[in-house]
Parts: sequence; structure tokens; C-alpha cells
Amino acid sequence: MSTTKVTASENTCTRWITGGAFVFGVALACTAFASPPTDNIVPIAPRTMPRIATVSPRYQSYNVEMAEVIGGNFWKPYTPASIAAMQAKSANAAFGGVGQDTTMFEARPPIDLANARLRKLAAALGPAYVRVSGTWANSVYFFDSNGTPPKVAPKGFNGVLTRKEWKEVVGFAHAVDAKLVTSFTISAGVRNARGVWMPVQARKLAAYTKSIGGKVAAAEYFNEPDMPAFGGAPKDYDAADYARDFAVFRRFAAKDLPDMKIVGPGSVGEGVLMPSLAGDSPMKAGYVSTEAMLSATPRPVFDIFSYHFYGAVSLRGASMGAAAQTTAADALSDTWLDRTEKGYDYYVKGLRDRFEPDKSVWITETADAAAGGNPWASTFLDSFRYLNQLGRMAQNGVQAVFHNTLASSDYGLLDPNTFEPRPDYWAALLWRRLMGTTVLDAGPTQPDLHLYAQCLRGHPGGVSVLVINNSRDRAQTLDLPISAERYTLSAMRLEDHVVKLNGRVLALGAGNELPPLRGEHVASGRVQLTPATITFFAIPGAGNPSCR
Repeated sequence: MSTTKVTASENTCTRWITGGAFVFGVALACTAFASPPTDNIVPIAPRTMPRIATVSPRYQSYNVEMAEVIGGNFWKPYTPASIAAMQAKSANAAFGGVGQDTTMFEARPPIDLANARLRKLAAALGPAYVRVSGTWANSVYFFDSNGTPPKVAPKGFNGVLTRKEWKEVVGFAHAVDAKLVTSFTISAGVRNARGVWMPVQARKLAAYTKSIGGKVAAAEYFNEPDMPAFGGAPKDYDAADYARDFAVFRRFAAKDLPDMKIVGPGSVGEGVLMPSLAGDSPMKAGYVSTEAMLSATPRPVFDIFSYHFYGAVSLRGASMGAAAQTTAADALSDTWLDRTEKGYDYYVKGLRDRFEPDKSVWITETADAAAGGNPWASTFLDSFRYLNQLGRMAQNGVQAVFHNTLASSDYGLLDPNTFEPRPDYWAALLWRRLMGTTVLDAGPTQPDLHLYAQCLRGHPGGVSVLVINNSRDRAQTLDLPISAERYTLSAMRLEDHVVKLNGRVLALGAGNELPPLRGEHVASGRVQLTPATITFFAIPGAGNPSCR
């Protein structure tokens, strides 16, 4: 009798088989799944990986758009017909302000922040920050009364936020262990005759938040100030206007919200998207450079430096040109995954280090693409971008990364109608369970293989290694010096909405119960990584001194 180990690309197709014709039959059955040969063996050294950074316990955070809270126009879901129309679109109607274009936007009812499933799934990602902001927050009118709110926003505003809706925001944050981050109204309705920002609405919102036991942990003055023409600011709003208004904002914050961290500037698009736009793009016509804002007098000063990052504009902005887009075919390329570093280099190395050296950094909005995400944002294909970004920015010491959104549009972690988890949610949950706050040097990233490591959450001395094999057709081999628990995310097709953990489909159980996220024990030695898979290795026995 002989014993043979047959290994194939699916974890579930590993068997111990005993001789004879049976061996031949099972070998044939597994051949269809067999991985291509690997020519790359990568050693890792979890015991000696040095500490290179630390991140906040709330590092992995998320956004709930103000449009969701009050019920406003937000990005319309894709259909085959709309995709074809967007690909042929010649006019940039998608970026004319707070979306009125019915081909791009649709009205949505307020999100139910008391929903049991939503709260349960959000709590599983805690502790976190929840940021309630976005373009609608720039022009929202806070109706500070328990009476009947107006059906139409007063002049100078573009939406109505009620006490009930804000109380639900505060209650949601308490229930899911999320500290509240926001921004404030800056539209014509809060400006004096000279066009100067006045904290009338901000002061009411601050007072009401305190009265119901809430707290604003941090806030940006307003959402994406480098795009004021698209965010409700007065016509021809410039860097000097921003500096003047920001000085008023600082005085308001010091008096009314003295414990609130001031975050900013919260700009978007520079360094990656803006250079890609044509010279006559309406986006450039309404653009104010962050460098100019930070150089203006009185110079804005922040407690935390923030920016927004999108590597592309979604298909909804197809008219902006091919250079501002990406494709599903490129979604696993190193060039695409490296764009997050380009955004960091522009905003942090180029601006933070110059104007606000040593300030902590937050990325307060990010997803696969601006304008609601691409059609594949809700599939497993985007999980490579999401986890790579978390790993890369942790290495750079970014303290918090806010995914846009928790449960709205194509880039939401959860389906906006059912709150069912999407692949990125399961990726986020594994990160939350396994990756601690101490960041380690896992070794150099290689072509089609991205390595990240952090101390294993809840296991002193333990290490968790994230390995992203973003090759579509080549297996990789890792040389483990010590046994580990393996957690591999995969899908039958990359653009599936269903993801597997170690070969088992991840889905909610009865009563919205999360499934057990169990690893598979692997012995020390060489471990093969199937093409287009994401694997966490939890190594509790690493004994790394940086993790004690």
C-alpha cells in the first residue's frame, strides 16, 4: 500500500489517498483544479519582523453619507442599459453639484440606522469611526425643532436634517462602538452679506448633539474643499475664502466643541485623478488647489491631516476620459494597486510634510472609484484593492482609513437594500479579527505578490501575515518557518458577489448570525497560494518581541 498527497488549487481538493485505481480516479478529478506551477518561493520570518508603525484601534472605519441620513439623491444602481449609455456619454452631467441628473442619481429614502442587521454587522467591525458627511452635508439645513420639518429646504440649502435623523446617527454610533466624525454646512444659507461663513447651523447641531448625550469626536470644516464649485460653496470660492472661513470655524470649534479634533483639509483627486483630466474639464474649472489653501493667510492648522483617495472615477464619469477610468481587467494589476501610494505621496509627502509635519493622517473617504464605485466594486474583485490599501497605508502609519460607504451604492460594504454582506465586508471582518495595531515589516512586495504583517489581535507575541496573490494565472509559494492558521478568501469567478473562506461560502445564518471564521491548520514548510486569492496566516506562536 502506498500513500500519496494530491494537492490542487482549491483548498478543499487536498486528500490523503490510499493506492490502487482509486488514486488514479481522484487524481483525475482534482486535475481540473490544479494550480499552474510556481517558480517563486517567498520566505517569511514572523519571529523577527521589526515593528515599523502603529495604527489606531479604529483604523478600519467607514462613511454613512448625509444623503443616506436625510434621504437625498445618490448614485443610481447600474443596469446593462445604463452601463452602455455611460460608456457612450459625451456630456459630464454627473458632476454638476449635488446630483440632480436622473441618469446618474436617484432619490433614496433615509437609511434605517436602527436596523438590527445593520447594527450587528457594523458592531462586528468596531471599534471604528463613522463619518457622516459627503457633498450633501455641505448644504444641509438642520431643523432644530421637534415640530414638522419643511418639505422643501429653505433658500440657500439643499436638504433638511431633522432632530430625529441626527438622534438616530448618535444612537447608531453608540450602539456599534463607533466615534462620530462629521462636517458642516457651508452653503449660501450660512453666510452673511459679505459672504463670510457663520456658525449658525453648526452651533445648533453641536448643542443638540450634546443635549442627547452625543459627542462629535472629529470634524472636517466641509467636504472636499478643493472642489468648492461642486460642493455648494459660493461662486468663485477660492483659497483666500477658505482660509478666512476656516479661521471662523476654528473659533467656533474652540468655544462650542472644545474636545473635537479638527481634521482637514479633506481634499480629493489631486496627484492621481486631476492630472488625468482634459484641460477643459468642468472638474478643473471648479478646482482650488490644496497647496493654495494651505498657503493662504491666516494659514489653516489642523489637529489631524486628512485627504480623500479614489484611484479612478467610476463608469458614471466616463465622459471625463479614459485616463480617469480603470477597468475590471486592470483591477488586479500592480499598477492599479499602487495608485494608493501615489495618493499618499502627493498629499502626505508633498503637503502634510511641508505644511503640517508630524500630524497624524486620516484618509476620510476611499473606495475603488469616485461616483458610487464601478460595477465590480461589489464583487470579490475589489477585495484585492481594499485589503492592499489597508495594508499599504498601515505600513505608512496612516491612523484611520474610512471606506465609502458602509451601506450605499455599489461601493458599500453592505447591500443598500438588504444589508447583506458583500465580499469587501468579509474582507473587512477578517482584517478586524486578525490584524492588530502594531505594524510589522513583512518583507518587500514583489510583482503580483503583496505582503503585509501586523501583530495578531488578542495573542501576545503572535503575528498575522496578509498575502495577496494578485496574479490571475500564477501560483505563489510561501515558506512558513512555523505552523499557522490559514484563512484564504476566493471566489469561483472574480466578479462574483459570493466569497469563500477556505472553500466554504460565507453567508449570514439565522437571526443574522455571523458564520464562524475558522482557519485551517497548516504545518511549517512550503504553502502554495492559488492565483487570484487573498490569504491571512495567523501565527500565534511566532514569539515576536514587538508584539508582546
